Amino acid sequence: SRSCLGRVTMVSLKLQKRLAASVLGCGLRKVWLDPNEVNEISMANSRQNIRKLVKDGFVIRKPQTIHSRARARRQAEAKAKGRHTGYGKRRGTREARLP
Repeated sequence: SRSCLGRVTMVSLKLQKRLAASVLGCGLRKVWLDPNEVNEISMANSRQNIRKLVKDGFVIRKPQTIHSRARARRQAEAKAKGRHTGYGKRRGTREARLP
């Protein structure tokens, strides 16, 4: 971070983040740049440099977020028992809903 007149301004790491996403084969939101190594990262301006940072652990690919199906399973279980099938839940005609 740079200091100008007592105010701290962050260095823009847009390029580095974009290159890292490309190198790691993921989206921008999955790229983590080490906040303690901002100066080191800001110097990197090529894919080669980004690969080095990845190897050093300054740039990391974040893990996938978990998307649980527990609620969907619970709903399906209830449906199998015949719940949630009243008039208010029906979209199609009788004929369309026949198994």
